[in-house]
Amino acid sequence: MEHRHSTATGTLPQVEELGLGERLRRFVGRRARAGWMRTRSSAGQAALTTIAAVAAYWFAEAVLGHEGPLFAATATLVGLGWGREPKLRRVLEVSVGCTLGILIGDALMLGLGRGMWQAAIVLFVSIMAARFLDSGPIFTTQMSLQAVLVVLLPAPADGPFSRSLDAVVGACCALIVTFLRPHRTQRSTAKRLQALYDPMVSILRDLSTALRTQESSTAWMALITGRGTQSVLDELRREVQMAREVTTYSPLERRQKGFVTVVAYAVDRSDLAIRSLRIVARRVVSLIDSGSLTDEAAESLSSWFDEAADAVQILNRCFDEPTPAGRRQGRLDAREALGAAASRLHPTHLGGGSLHGEALVMLLRPMMVDLLEATGADHEEAVGYLPGV
Repeated sequence: MEHRHSTATGTLPQVEELGLGERLRRFVGRRARAGWMRTRSSAGQAALTTIAAVAAYWFAEAVLGHEGPLFAATATLVGLGWGREPKLRRVLEVSVGCTLGILIGDALMLGLGRGMWQAAIVLFVSIMAARFLDSGPIFTTQMSLQAVLVVLLPAPADGPFSRSLDAVVGACCALIVTFLRPHRTQRSTAKRLQALYDPMVSILRDLSTALRTQESSTAWMALITGRGTQSVLDELRREVQMAREVTTYSPLERRQKGFVTVVAYAVDRSDLAIRSLRIVARRVVSLIDSGSLTDEAAESLSSWFDEAADAVQILNRCFDEPTPAGRRQGRLDAREALGAAASRLHPTHLGGGSLHGEALVMLLRPMMVDLLEATGADHEEAVGYLPGV
């Protein structure tokens, strides 16, 4: 027999307590799977970073004739970093900071010599210079670190400023890789969008089920899912900002600039839509708990939520189309499906004649306007799909 416990919105199955061994096994399994996924997704960037660092070292050694040009490879590695995608500002900060730090260390070493108190002076001067030049913490860290390393490491046989030149070579390699590397902007952005629209579809389906079965716990779980989308939205906004930067400076990705503009607008409107959907979910929980909806209104609204979920699913797929023409057609299809759902949002007809049902329908109307605008429709066109009240 299934054991259940009561909550504020109904009853839920009671979860059995796991033993220490089972919890440890699951923890290790999750860590292993996450580690393997990180390793697999990082293979390309690892290979590219390795090639760039070795190329910088080779150029400084073979072309410039420097002996053991460690700072060429170092500047490349710290410049590229290990983010999911190297941002141009970060690469510039780290590369310039690394190069200037080595240059300051070389210059001060000529006048002060090498030793502990000289290293302290170099470190202080480099930190103050970094804070004067830039407010970024990464810039300050790299500039001061490289400066003190120059003073503490043995002097090179190729002259005092050879390490500065090595750092310039490494920084240039990092910038070249950042400019020319393939970023797969469309695919990565579409994947992030999917992480937003999939929960939205799930919420709409759950609300439909909750209204049909009169189980407020299902609507409550939909509300919890909606609250969890905020982190997805924050990550999506960072993704869009990064994509804008990439399409601005990368010649290989410049053709995706129009796509990124469309996605940025869709994200803004979808953000408003998911906020409205959270309010709707809270309202559905309250209506089911209070028994305020008639059977007719609950059934009509349940059918509408299913239709809206189908329309959002079409919107989700349109951004993953490989061609611009396919994406345009996908947005038109999504607009047609969302418009059909929006055209049913008449408070009296869909609300079943009850005041509470009509109030719920009124909450759904601005959400559908935002979703229609996410397809590229202007505000007047989106509002035009709604029936008059």
